[in-house]
Amino acid sequence: MSKNSSVFVCQSCGFNSAKWLGKCSSCGSWNSFVEEVKTKSSGLKTIADTNKKNPVLLSQIESKNSTRTSTGMSELDRVLGGGVVAGSAVLIGGEPGIGKSTLLLQAAMAYQGKNVLYVSGEESEEQIKLRANRLKEYSDNSGLYIYSESNLNSIIEQASKNPYDLMVIDSIQTLFNPEIESSPGSVSQVRECSYKLIEFCKGRNIPLFLIGHINKEGNIAGPKVLEHLVDTVLQFEGDRNHLYRLVRTLKNRFGNSFEIGVFEMKPDGLNEVQKPGTFFLSGFEQNNNLSGSVITTVLEGNRAFLLEVQALVSSAVYGMPQRVANGFDAKRLNLLLAVLEKKCGFKLGQKDVFMNITGGFRINDPAIDLAVAISVLSSNEDVAVDKSYCLFGEVGLGGEIRGVLGLEQRIKEAYKMGFTKIVIPAPQFKADFIADGLSIIPARDITAVLGEIFG
Repeated sequence: MSKNSSVFVCQSCGFNSAKWLGKCSSCGSWNSFVEEVKTKSSGLKTIADTNKKNPVLLSQIESKNSTRTSTGMSELDRVLGGGVVAGSAVLIGGEPGIGKSTLLLQAAMAYQGKNVLYVSGEESEEQIKLRANRLKEYSDNSGLYIYSESNLNSIIEQASKNPYDLMVIDSIQTLFNPEIESSPGSVSQVRECSYKLIEFCKGRNIPLFLIGHINKEGNIAGPKVLEHLVDTVLQFEGDRNHLYRLVRTLKNRFGNSFEIGVFEMKPDGLNEVQKPGTFFLSGFEQNNNLSGSVITTVLEGNRAFLLEVQALVSSAVYGMPQRVANGFDAKRLNLLLAVLEKKCGFKLGQKDVFMNITGGFRINDPAIDLAVAISVLSSNEDVAVDKSYCLFGEVGLGGEIRGVLGLEQRIKEAYKMGFTKIVIPAPQFKADFIADGLSIIPARDITAVLGEIFG
């Protein structure tokens, strides 16, 4: 026997409440509770059968190398750790219209010689066909099957009929389980549909790709347990007004969790960018003696590439000074401005400061602190930084320049791109950094960098 009961579930974090609440006491979001009906079984539950596996000593477990299959896209293989692992579940999230469906459709078409099931709960078969015709690498992949359906039971039934080698769900928020009395996209539906699909695919060693929507905070919508269920979480980043897109690894049980893949969005699909440094500096070479522009090296995973940091400082004529940071943490910018005013004597309290990372990316690497600080001072004094300089280093509250990760890799990338004067943290300086025409400048604090660049 079973009986039904209702519970109110927060759609942001999954918190349960016996009554409706205006504000969630767990995550603090407003008007996020939705009533859901749950079925409770009465009577005693059977104990799990005893034919389960017994605990095994760690020393007796034989390690096996995970077999990987290339997706046909080297940049996607990079963020996955070298390819797709059989039976793995990958979740990819990003802004609407950023290119998530395009990326996975290209990967599905490039998966030649394999049977792929592409399930779409948002588009019809005809719409997917039109998008596939626009893609540059489109070919008649006889193994690619398109299935427009949102009913979980129908999807699993169809997937059981053929031995598929890859399965793509676009998107997990559109699926629903008829046994659960709640609308698609709710916490219960996302959790149950994800669990059933992952269980089905892992039992048959089928790689599974899930596309997830994101909320207004930029996090993947649905319960947080969704990110714990999958093996890999990818974030698709970029500005829709720019050409470049980043696929960033947030979690990876089979590889490095700090890798990125770089793509260029074009009318015929996403093109892989093998050498991103040449793309991000294309506008910098055309600038002649512009103040507020500095080049720095960013390290993402095992890849180092150069970015341009731009700053604009002007008098605040509208009362309260503005602090605007595009692609950089605004609180971190305020911290650096306080250091410049306290340790270097620059009066920036009554000035507007605007800072921009070119390319539309958001960078969290602390090594760009020095470039941000110098770009602000360059704009404030209206003095351009020589184009031969590349700077990186974390700036402490005392104005000191702290060490960064991947120093040698950053130096090699900057030198390869033609920069001959590289400012690095003094504690990491070594005498063996020698190359033709290369000058390594160690700096202990921000004032030493100012003396070097501006004299």
